[in-house]
Amino acid sequence: MNMISCIYLIPAVLDESATQTIPPYIIDAVKDCTVIFAENERTTRRFLKSICKEIVIDDFEWFTIHKAEEEQLNAFKQKIREEKNIAIISEAGCPGIADPGQLLIAAAQEMNAVVKPLVGPSSILLALMASGMNGQQFEFVGYLPIDTTERIKAITALELSSQKKHSTHIFIETPYRNDQLLDTLLKTCKPSTRLCIAAELTAAGEYIKTKTIAAWKKEKNSFHKKPVIFLLQA
Repeated sequence: MNMISCIYLIPAVLDESATQTIPPYIIDAVKDCTVIFAENERTTRRFLKSICKEIVIDDFEWFTIHKAEEEQLNAFKQKIREEKNIAIISEAGCPGIADPGQLLIAAAQEMNAVVKPLVGPSSILLALMASGMNGQQFEFVGYLPIDTTERIKAITALELSSQKKHSTHIFIETPYRNDQLLDTLLKTCKPSTRLCIAAELTAAGEYIKTKTIAAWKKEKNSFHKKPVIFLLQA
C-alpha cells in the first residue's frame, strides 16, 4: 500500500517568549515529520527546542525556504515522491500567510499530497479581531510603496475603497519605517477615518489601539523597530 506524503503547516511564535500561544498538538505534528523546510533554520531550531526539549533537532533533514528557490522546490517535490512527512515553518506566524511557503504548498497540492494547516498565532487575524473593525469584509495588502508620492496615492486609494465597501484594509511596514508610515497616514487620511495600530502582538509589551485619525494626531507615539500591523477603515 502506497503512503501519501503529509505536509504540516507549522505555526511559529510571534514573540520568542510567547510559547503558550503554540497548541500542544503542534509538537506531535513536528515529531511526525522527518523533513523541515524553514524560512530561517537557526531561529526555527531555537523555536522547536523552546516548545519541546525532547525533539532531536539533528534527526531532521533541513532545507531553507527562499534560498536557491528553484533548487529548494525541486528538493521539496523529491521528498514528496519519497513519501516523507514534511513540516513547513515560517519565521513568525503561519506559513503561507504573509510569509514564505505558498510555492511549496502549491506544489504539494499539485502532487496530491495531504496538506494539514495547523492552528497558531497569526498577527493579521489577531490584529483584526482586536481592532473592532469590519471582520466580514477585509483585505490584507502587504507593504505600501516606499516612495512618498506613491505611498500617498496608495493610502488615498485604500481609504476611498474602504469608504465605498465599508471594508477594513490591513497593511505592514518594515519596523524601522513604522513612524514614517504613521506620519504619512496622519497627514493623508480624513480626520474621521479609523486607524488601528497593533504592535508587539502576544509579547509582554503588546499594544492594540483603534482611534480616529483626529485622535491619533493629538498623541505622540513611536513604534520604531517594533513589529506592527496597521488597519484602516474609513
